[in-house]
Amino acid sequence: MAIELDHIIVPSRDKHAAAKQLATLLDVPSAESLGEFVAVFVNAGLTLDFAQREGFASHHFCFRVSDADFDAIFGRLKAAGIAYRSRPHGDNDFSINTRLGGNNVYWQNTDGHVWEMLTASYARRDSPFVAAGS
Repeated sequence: MAIELDHIIVPSRDKHAAAKQLATLLDVPSAESLGEFVAVFVNAGLTLDFAQREGFASHHFCFRVSDADFDAIFGRLKAAGIAYRSRPHGDNDFSINTRLGGNNVYWQNTDGHVWEMLTASYARRDSPFVAAGS
C-alpha cells in the first residue's frame, strides 16, 4: 500500500471562519461538526481538520493544482479581497511567481498561516518515487 497523507490538524482562533474561508476559496465541501473539528475535504484522500486553539505557531500549507484550478481559486482569492504575494514571506506584492515554470502564489489567513498554491513543483522533479515521464 502506498503511504498517503490522510488529514492535518490546523489550529485556529476561529475554526468555523477559517474553515469556511478555505473551503470557499478552494470550492470544496466542509463539515461543521466532526467532534471538535471543522473539516475541509480537500480531495478524496485529504481532510484539513480545523481545531479551536488559543496559542500556536503559524504553519505553511501548499496545494498543487491544475492551471484551470489555479485560475479559478486565484479569481476567488482576488474577489474576496485577500492580499497575496509571490514569496512565502514579506510584503504582499500582489504578484504571481513563475520561477518554476508554472504559477505560484501565497496568502496569509487571520491565524497567521501561510497558504500556497502552485501549478509546478520543484519537489517532484527529481523524486525517486516518481517514474520518469510522470
